[in-house]
Amino acid sequence: MAEEQQAQAVFTIEKIYVKDLSIEVPNAPQVFLERDTPRVDVQLSTQANAIEDGHFEVVLSVTTTATVKEKTVFLVEAKQAGIFQVRNLPNESLDLVLSITCPNILFPYARETVSDSITRSGFPPFLLAPVNFEALYQQRMQQQQPAEPAQTTH
Repeated sequence: MAEEQQAQAVFTIEKIYVKDLSIEVPNAPQVFLERDTPRVDVQLSTQANAIEDGHFEVVLSVTTTATVKEKTVFLVEAKQAGIFQVRNLPNESLDLVLSITCPNILFPYARETVSDSITRSGFPPFLLAPVNFEALYQQRMQQQQPAEPAQTTH
C-alpha cells in the first residue's frame, strides 16, 4: 500500500491520586473565636512530566490560604496528580492535553481534597471556584513569548 496508516490517538486515565497534602492551623485555638470573615487566597499551578513512553504524570498544585488581620487562619497545600496515557498526538496537541485537559480532569478531585481538609479542620465548608485552565494556558503562553525589541509597559 502506498498510503501509510496513521496511528490513532490514545488518551486514557491510568490513575488519579493525592500526591501530597498538608494543612496547617497555626493560630488555633484562638482563630476559632474570630468573628471577622477571612480573606482567602488560592494559588494554582500545574506540572507535567513524562514517566515512560506515552505515560505522563500531571500534578495540579493548589495552595489555599485564609487570613484574618494578618494572621493565618488555615493553609492547605494539596497536590492532586494523575497518570495519563497519551499517544500519537502532535507536540502542539500533546501540550494542550497536558496543560488543559488533564488539569480539568484533576480539578474536581483537588477541589474535594481541599474542601474536605478544611472542613475536617473545624472550619465551615469551602469550595474552590471553577477554573478556566484554557485561559491560564493562554496567559502562560503569552508570558513566554520572546520579548520584542519595542516593548510596551502597562
